[in-house]
Amino acid sequence: MTRSEKGPAMPDRAHALDLMRGMIRIRRFEEKCAELYSAMKIRGFLHLCIGEEAIPVGVMQALTPQDAIVATYREHGHALARGMSAGAVMAEMYGKVGGCSRGRGGSMHLFDAATRFYGGNAIVGGGLPLAVGLGLADRMQEKPNVTACFFGEGAVAEGEFHESMNLAALWRLPVLFLCENNLYAMGTALQLSESNTDIHEKAAGYGVASEAVDGMDVLAVEAAARRASDAIRAGKGPYFLELRTYRFRPHSMFDPELYRDKDEVEDWKRRGPIVTFSGQLRDAGLLDDATLASIEAAVEREVDEAVAFAEASDWEPVGDLTRDVYTEEDAA
Repeated sequence: MTRSEKGPAMPDRAHALDLMRGMIRIRRFEEKCAELYSAMKIRGFLHLCIGEEAIPVGVMQALTPQDAIVATYREHGHALARGMSAGAVMAEMYGKVGGCSRGRGGSMHLFDAATRFYGGNAIVGGGLPLAVGLGLADRMQEKPNVTACFFGEGAVAEGEFHESMNLAALWRLPVLFLCENNLYAMGTALQLSESNTDIHEKAAGYGVASEAVDGMDVLAVEAAARRASDAIRAGKGPYFLELRTYRFRPHSMFDPELYRDKDEVEDWKRRGPIVTFSGQLRDAGLLDDATLASIEAAVEREVDEAVAFAEASDWEPVGDLTRDVYTEEDAA
């Protein structure tokens, strides 16, 4: 690896292209989801992470298959980066049986035990106590695992955040807290909701090591995630990363986005994770037009196949609608 004076080390070509491929894969998948939502193929709530792709792709590089993931309702990118199939995710979005949650969860409740992906969560901050529980279980079983918990900056105003940070610090649990700070908790600017906008400093109150990271730089995210996970595995307790990022699209497909200026959005797009990293790779001689076109073509095929899988998947039979639902007959 070679190190740039301006940032983290530039990885070898194979790893660099894997990072690029991962971010493009998430971007094109979500762009297709937005298209399908407009065509009424996907219903319910839909929260896209377009613009934030560097975070799931970078963080997952530091995790092992045995580590656990807890995500938010904006979790498609995390699921794909973790290794869940695009078909299973897309079928879940459709509400089909072929989905990772048999179509019962939809966009906000992706789950896959095989990859230890313990779900998106529709409740703001709701995943934080789950992550503490998973970390405690691993600690009690003396497993050298890390639980990575993703949440937005809006969640730090919730009681669960403070309770979870306190218990994780008190019990020195192997939890990696990952705050995806995109500056707007739904439609409220950060400076209007938090007296201290340096979110990572909140961890100091619990004696938890923390740092702020450029969440638009996939190499910076990967490097920080490795530092944090290495510290956790060394028995130093939980770690907190504030990943400063920006979502290019509204909070959800229902959001009229009246709370921020269009010029601000365009400014952030010019320093988005994909365009920035592709420029870095071109400057380093690691990416050319032909290679980029090949990546795009392969991703397009995968997304098309995911849509075809979702379209062909069955709806849940009406007779199964009470399956896994508690009833008086079950109790008897």
